[in-house]
Amino acid sequence: MRFRDRLANFMNGRYGVDKFNRFLMIVSFATMLIAFITGLIPVFPVRIVSWVFWGLTIALIAYEYFRMFSKNISARVKESYWYERMYNKVRGIFKVRPDHKTHKIFRCPNCAQKIRVPRNKGKICIKCPKCRIEFIKKT
Repeated sequence: MRFRDRLANFMNGRYGVDKFNRFLMIVSFATMLIAFITGLIPVFPVRIVSWVFWGLTIALIAYEYFRMFSKNISARVKESYWYERMYNKVRGIFKVRPDHKTHKIFRCPNCAQKIRVPRNKGKICIKCPKCRIEFIKKT
């Protein structure tokens, strides 16, 4: 039996690697880098920071392998779903609309409806399509 077959047989029924595990790997690499850099500074309080980051690195790597080899797939799927929700929230904050250079988004002061208007038109009177209230904004 080849190594590849033995590995596939070992991973059968286990969770494996997902996006959350990849994120944990990147974070553990970053903490390892910080621990290494702070370890080069010979000042004692900075060395304590280095030890803390090494401990955090080891804990993250242990958690990665725990998730990867876990047979409790439903719990790992819940964790992955939680990560996807948080990722999408953070990504939504930094998301740029394709028309952000040509149009501006305003909210109606009455009903909070989003209204898209062209940029660089000066002060214009905007009429909300939902509640029909008019308000003036500078584009």
